[in-house]
Amino acid sequence: MSVLGDDRAAPSAWAIDRFGQQAGRLAAAVPVQLAKAHAKAHAAHLAAGLKKRSPYGVTLAGVVRENLAETARELGESVRDVRGYEYAVINDHALFPFRYADKPRPLDRARLPSNASPTRRRLFRAHGPQSPDGLFEVDNGLATEEYLGLHEAFEELGASTRLVCVFFTADAENGIHVIHWGEAHLEPDRTFTWPYREQLPVALVPLE
Repeated sequence: MSVLGDDRAAPSAWAIDRFGQQAGRLAAAVPVQLAKAHAKAHAAHLAAGLKKRSPYGVTLAGVVRENLAETARELGESVRDVRGYEYAVINDHALFPFRYADKPRPLDRARLPSNASPTRRRLFRAHGPQSPDGLFEVDNGLATEEYLGLHEAFEELGASTRLVCVFFTADAENGIHVIHWGEAHLEPDRTFTWPYREQLPVALVPLE
């Protein structure tokens, strides 16, 4: 079932600049797709009957990616496979969803896990925004081969494709708490600097 419909509110100038004529429909669809993903993850959580090691988080992450890819297809945009994961690409901007906490926390507290895959790190380094002025960057003469590899763009996405982050918090009992999207630069300590960010409304979708 399609989640695309009339725009609920006028999209921001930033969103229009990134997503063009799709900005309004995409901004309306993202919260709904996250809420639908929570419903499926919540069902998996209940079916497992576990108090610990619930499948909620893993299920949520997978379904969110699938739902955003579905939205891209409905918009007539691209879905590209990167190392076995599908990413929605709208107007040369790839959506990167990430649940940064299982409790309501400020976006400034977001941090990439220490065990995050090299693929995730490379997505940010190669397709994210440049480091803001004043922040330290490793000199090319000192950079290791591994460091330089993190800055090599994925051919699957295309060198010109930029990353738009969809960061949110959620838990099995309460659903999606907050949603932010924007441009995030990954720092060496795995925190993020946001050249631009804005908050999206949370959609209320009944649990299945």
